[in-house]
Amino acid sequence: MNAYYLACDVGGTQLRAALYAPTIAQAVQQKRIPTVGKESATERLMMLIADIWPSEGQVLGIGIGVPGMADPETGIVYKAPNIAGWENLPLQQQLQDRFGVPVVLGNDANVALLGEWRYGAGRGHHNLLYFTISTGIGGAAIIEDQLLLGEHGLGTEMGHLTILPDGPLCGCGQRGHLEALASGTGIAHYVAEQLAAGVPSQLAGQACPNTRQIAEAAHQGDALARSAFERAGFYLGMGLANYLHIFNPSIVIFGGGVSQTGELIFAPMRASLEKHLMSPQYLADLEFAQVQLGDDAGLVGAYVLAQQQISRQRSQSRLSQK
Repeated sequence: MNAYYLACDVGGTQLRAALYAPTIAQAVQQKRIPTVGKESATERLMMLIADIWPSEGQVLGIGIGVPGMADPETGIVYKAPNIAGWENLPLQQQLQDRFGVPVVLGNDANVALLGEWRYGAGRGHHNLLYFTISTGIGGAAIIEDQLLLGEHGLGTEMGHLTILPDGPLCGCGQRGHLEALASGTGIAHYVAEQLAAGVPSQLAGQACPNTRQIAEAAHQGDALARSAFERAGFYLGMGLANYLHIFNPSIVIFGGGVSQTGELIFAPMRASLEKHLMSPQYLADLEFAQVQLGDDAGLVGAYVLAQQQISRQRSQSRLSQK
């Protein structure tokens, strides 16, 4: 009988699910649907899982990456800001009751790093940091081959390090966080403020240009656009220096749309990083890499998460039988 792991990647725009064989990180089947519809997001996720469920064979377990704060031990999603109704949601129990197999969930950044560590840019490394820089900034850390979670699974919120007290308002409601300064949203807000103050730019006339438009203007030599990325890179390097001091990784992996702007943000980041490190030894043998799994990092990571959970349960069962 064929056996599978079922992996899910939950996003504010779309829900994705895939079937994986136990030993191959290549999806046997993959489907996606919009997150928003006439049903609730939870009902739509259950519909998607049922739709991809194999007609023959056994599902060993389900792994899920969710946006926002989630406790992998209790299986509760504390808050997923972009998913309506997902607050203190016992998602793990609901899915286990519906499908009758073990379910494990985790924060989407943690899950994506698991995928990159096992099958992507992080292969062969034992101490890794991951940053996804897009609308916000997410992050995760694996230290000595262990994913860092914290007491309730809420650790390694990389984007919510306070960099500039009384700085710009972050989406979480606090001020001066790295996310408010170096994310795509932070870059766009800064440019909009400067345009409103009358700073000259080819972007003038656009009420709120997005990061892609700002990057295009920067490549064309626009001074305001370039300064926006230099500012974001400066703060990103400052934040990264803090994390290098704490974790001392051998690789830092970047994902997300803003990271695709390349040297626009990475050149000022590296300069700032060198300035803020207390010793250049932190850069010794340190690698910087882009994600290799792309959009599939979350699905592959959810597959790894499910594998780990099932393996742990089997080990515990064998020990209890001795």
